Amino acid sequence: MTPGLDAIRDCLDGSLPGVMATCAPDGTPNVAYLSQVEYIDPRHLALSFQFFNKTRQNILANPQARLLLMHPQSAVMYRLTLRYLRTESAGPLFERMRAKLAGIASHTGMSGVFQLKGSDVYRVEAIEPVPGPPVPSPPLRRNLLEATRATALRLADAVDLDGALEAVLTGLRQDFDIHHAMVLLLDGSGQKLFTVASCGYGESGVGSEIAMGDGVIGVAARERTPIRIAHMTAEYAYGRAVREAAAQGGLADRLETAIPLPGLPESRSQLAVPIVGGGRLSGVLYVESPRDLRFGYDDEDALVTLGSQLGMAICALRADTTAEPLPVEPALPPPDGAPVVIRHHPGTDSVFVGEDYLIKGVAGAILWTLLRDHADHGRTMFANRELRLDPRIRLPELSDNLEARLILLTRRLAERDACIRIEKAGRGRLRLCVRRPLQLVEMPNERGG
Repeated sequence: MTPGLDAIRDCLDGSLPGVMATCAPDGTPNVAYLSQVEYIDPRHLALSFQFFNKTRQNILANPQARLLLMHPQSAVMYRLTLRYLRTESAGPLFERMRAKLAGIASHTGMSGVFQLKGSDVYRVEAIEPVPGPPVPSPPLRRNLLEATRATALRLADAVDLDGALEAVLTGLRQDFDIHHAMVLLLDGSGQKLFTVASCGYGESGVGSEIAMGDGVIGVAARERTPIRIAHMTAEYAYGRAVREAAAQGGLADRLETAIPLPGLPESRSQLAVPIVGGGRLSGVLYVESPRDLRFGYDDEDALVTLGSQLGMAICALRADTTAEPLPVEPALPPPDGAPVVIRHHPGTDSVFVGEDYLIKGVAGAILWTLLRDHADHGRTMFANRELRLDPRIRLPELSDNLEARLILLTRRLAERDACIRIEKAGRGRLRLCVRRPLQLVEMPNERGG
């Protein structure tokens, strides 16, 4: 039985180049190697357009081609009959292929040569297996459908955003055998993503930010499409390079409040999938590996499914705004020890504990509000609902941003071993725990207002 394109997707992953045959109007044949073949659906694929060469000229004059592909493990070959339909030079397909091509170019030392001009879309009219001697079957892979099911069941048991994030990261480690991952959520401006959870790194990077359109993560968010790279690439690298570029650009003063993005020193495989639910982008799920070719099309399918489930869980948790009534304030022992100075910079809502930077933005505004109410009224118990409506926090329109920022704030306080803690105190409630006397200092507004 002749396979469909979806059955031979591993042949399209770029580890072995495809060979394309075209014909000029006068009948002269031409054969060329391809940098990239991209699966679209069972009947369509896209080929990278990088040069206006003989292949390109032939296709524009005679929109038919033959493509020879080889399976990277079994060495089985397939001959595809194609018909050219159109070229895309922007959008999700183009961005996916541009990111992958950057990985291929970096891997082969051709970063200055491989520049994608467009994604040529073809209809697959026939697929023929090429006769050859039998070859051993490829090794069995982890059952990704079973892994998706197990992680989905964990996610279904989550009762809050914190639990949903932990369910996803646990599933990635235990069910998918993926040990380096992070979840980034969209901030209220819709222009940046911030890390709210991660696993596998020496530093969690909770609170680190990345702009929409920046690298694999930012492109996946902007285009709402999965971005998968099979080889190390400098163009889509993160971490230290970002900080070095900022310092060289005269932005060193801003690094005082920059939390480094977590990441592997040498990330050789990357996959970023958008977290979407109810038609709304919530963030990006990102995984990486020090191995080349770690993530294939099946991994991409599984994590896109997982990202959609996380997106729907966020929607459901956002809709459930019920909360238990606040109990009577518990009698707690007074803080002990030397006072700790807490500085708040209202222009950016940056908060410093002593001389150490802690947090900024919405999370900083939340913390300062809690600390002011604690200092002025002795409060330790708070409801999410009241914080969401508190004008001092200036919460953006995306109301689910509050729960995400509370998780971020809670984890940053714990990681920095600060004298302040935030604990869950029931559904939709939190408790502020202060272990040392605090001296709250409001700094002058750097923005002049």
